[in-house]
Amino acid sequence: MTETATATDHGSEDEWGPFGRPLFDDPSARALSRVGVVDVGSNSVRMVVFDGAARSPAYFFNEKIMCGLGKGLHETGRLNPKGRERALAALKRFAFLAEGMGVAPLTVVATAATREAADGPDFQAEVLRETGLKLWVIDGDEEARLSAQGVLLGWPEAKGIVCDIGGNSMELARIGDGKVGKRVSTPLGPFRLQQVKGDNGKRRKLIDRVITTAQAQIRSTGERIYLVGGSWRVIARLDMERRNYPLTVLHEYRMAPQSLLDTLDWIAGSDLALLRAKTGTSSERMELVPLACEVLRELIRILKPSEIDVSAYGIREGLLYEQMPPRLRQRDPLIEAARMAEMTSARIPGFGKKLYDFLLPLFKDADKDRLRLIKAACLLHDTTWRAHPDYRAEVCFDNATRANLGGLDHPGRVFLGLSLLHRYKNSRTGSRLEPLFRLLTEEQIQEAEVLGKAMRFGAMFSIADPAEAGSLRWLPKKRVLELTLTERGKALFGEVAQARFASLALSMKATTRVVAA
Repeated sequence: MTETATATDHGSEDEWGPFGRPLFDDPSARALSRVGVVDVGSNSVRMVVFDGAARSPAYFFNEKIMCGLGKGLHETGRLNPKGRERALAALKRFAFLAEGMGVAPLTVVATAATREAADGPDFQAEVLRETGLKLWVIDGDEEARLSAQGVLLGWPEAKGIVCDIGGNSMELARIGDGKVGKRVSTPLGPFRLQQVKGDNGKRRKLIDRVITTAQAQIRSTGERIYLVGGSWRVIARLDMERRNYPLTVLHEYRMAPQSLLDTLDWIAGSDLALLRAKTGTSSERMELVPLACEVLRELIRILKPSEIDVSAYGIREGLLYEQMPPRLRQRDPLIEAARMAEMTSARIPGFGKKLYDFLLPLFKDADKDRLRLIKAACLLHDTTWRAHPDYRAEVCFDNATRANLGGLDHPGRVFLGLSLLHRYKNSRTGSRLEPLFRLLTEEQIQEAEVLGKAMRFGAMFSIADPAEAGSLRWLPKKRVLELTLTERGKALFGEVAQARFASLALSMKATTRVVAA
């Protein structure tokens, strides 16, 4: 095993051509035409088809095969024969699936195993001959850059060090201000570490030397680390299990260094078969987890991060981000996803913006982060109307907390979900969702209830535009909620509207005042 790390510092605007065509001809594009990407890694081969909002694409299709293409590579210098056979079979299937979905051509990227194996070029030729798919083999620097751009796609304000672990390599990249900076590629993939001869102490010393060399180049100063890769995600899922964490969405899951070290100790002392059964992890993936734990322990010790966060986005998403024009990159992925959901699922697309404007006087003291959640809630408020009325509130909550949304941390997910729950239901008492409420403070829970009841009133006050019926005014010192009615609004302010307005005022601990314009 070579104890070196290579680093480069190209800009994030380098030319890149796997798609062979521009995906975003129009810088103002809102929707993305269906795009298929395949990542041929050292451990798994995954196909993802993106669709929906251009800035926050949804997963139209997602399938992974644990092939182990790079298993034993360091020892033999060649791709694992069984892994190669399984990878080829997976790629054949993916090519046919893409054809059936109207996704052509597929973009196929191969990483460490294919680029390092002596028979890598032969494998490329075989794939092209058997499937018609061209493998774009990228070096460690490109792998680091694309993974980092994937983090930026889902986490626009991310700043720190991205760490992407695969089967045969581990890449580090510095990100900040929407750009990728210094990158380092290291040979610390679990398959590589399996080949280290000697006791565990020798392997730990090797990991220490490689990470120390990488740190000298990447120069982390205790910043946040963003974890990308299947082995990291399994560790994070096990951290949730140990902590009895109520929300199992991995994207933007955040861990304190000492708490994560406690989890690594817990994993080391546990029966891996039991952990695998609890979390639904494949045996092939769980086999690599102890080695990944050793690497993560040294990363924490040497880089001394302030926080460790999980990103569900990586190379595949980085390929999309690569082609996004600056104007598109600057958009908020949460708002874009919510806008697309409204456009495709709401009864009256476009009403969410009108609802937001109508309710804005109630939230004049809200900061930027809270306002974006309020706007997202208004855009999503009517997207589950097809659900049965008895379950609509919980469906709203589930959609917000478990959907594949970028730019949204876990407390933000629960706040959004709870506000949407109250859009359809006055009370949250006795809900099966109560364990998740502990991710919010009492004040945040109250704010979510106010927002939900405000949407509940505004959404039915006027079907066309609530501003045509009246306007709201909040007098916080007097704790008075004032509604000014237009001539049209006088007729619209019927018994149900009055009851919902009173419920909103009660949640705000306010008295009401209704006046004519």
